Amino acid sequence: MVTDGSPTQSPSRMEQLRVQNFRALRDVTFRDLTSFTVLLGPNGSGKSTVFDVFGFLSECFTDGLRKAWDKRLRGGELKTRGSDGPVVIELKYRDGGLPGSPLITYHLAIDDGPDGPVVAKETLAWRRQARGRPFTFLDFAYGTGSAVRGDVPESEAERERQALRSPDLIAVNTLGQFQDHARVAALRDFVTGWYVSYLSVDDARNLPEAGPAERLDRTGSNLANVVQYLSERHPERLERIFERLRDRVPRLERVFAESMQDGRLLLTIKDAPFDRPILSKFASDGTLKMLAYLVALHDPDPPPFIGIEEPENFLHPRLLQGLADECRSASVRTQLFVTTHAPHFLDGVRPHEAWILGRDGDGHTRAERASDVRGVQEFIDAGATLGSLWMEGHLERPWEPAGPAVLEVARRTR
Repeated sequence: MVTDGSPTQSPSRMEQLRVQNFRALRDVTFRDLTSFTVLLGPNGSGKSTVFDVFGFLSECFTDGLRKAWDKRLRGGELKTRGSDGPVVIELKYRDGGLPGSPLITYHLAIDDGPDGPVVAKETLAWRRQARGRPFTFLDFAYGTGSAVRGDVPESEAERERQALRSPDLIAVNTLGQFQDHARVAALRDFVTGWYVSYLSVDDARNLPEAGPAERLDRTGSNLANVVQYLSERHPERLERIFERLRDRVPRLERVFAESMQDGRLLLTIKDAPFDRPILSKFASDGTLKMLAYLVALHDPDPPPFIGIEEPENFLHPRLLQGLADECRSASVRTQLFVTTHAPHFLDGVRPHEAWILGRDGDGHTRAERASDVRGVQEFIDAGATLGSLWMEGHLERPWEPAGPAVLEVARRTR
């Protein structure tokens, strides 16, 4: 266990996420995050918006703030309507993910500037002891600020003034490229390493250029390349994926990635009792999507964070509880965030892993952990599942308009 604040090889883990003024997320905080976290709620409750917070922050680090900001403005306003304050994203995480590691807080505030979005405030602070005030070792606003170098930045160390080229640059992304800012670099590597899935079955069917790829891309367009990589470098892990896939998809035998004469890679799927495999473009949507999820979840070198939005799309309901079990198993090696409104997926989720989302009377998203809802744990102890409780209206919150399920429960209990 690490207690002195020295860098570790274990992946970082988020313990808290706070978001302000990001579309419907006027002010939402997710505390004491588990390794496997599920967001549930009806359409329009804010699940996809929370999911997009991770995509937005990741793109700010990889593509730049301006590009990530402008991309979302195409779909309407990014800032919460009626809000004058900046968009705020605040992460609390442990560098190394171990219980004894220092708790680090990253605070990013983004506002409108005369020529586009600017970083109004960006700080990085840590608390190395159980008590005491956090020490801020990176502090920037509008392109200028200061940072403390070293693996273990101390308050006594010299604080160096820095000026970035533009006020829309992320200081962590810029300084994190230098070895003498080890803690800043660790955060940069953490965020740029996130895998936020926007899986497209159509993209998974395409014919990419041949060549192995270590990790599935966001849309799954290189699925064949990852299968090729696993077959060449990690055949035992690929066989494990096939075993899981055979458990979920009856009569499926194997998946092949074959190079074509024109240099492209062809993904084929072999079903029993047929002698010849079929092209991936003729395979079912559910088969390809389950294969892609298993490939992501069984990554030999998993990313520190995986986000999956509504995995139930195209999958048979009976596959969903098993997929939830796969997610929990994978969360031993990485941190997972999943959004869903599928009761069958929730049947494989525990109350402390789930957050209920909904809109209040002002149209803003609110969130509550399912285990904090009165009576939920008692129902679970008596043999109920989270999916059945949701369908019966027991997870409806007072700040959310009552749906048909809760109205029916009220009618039956009069």
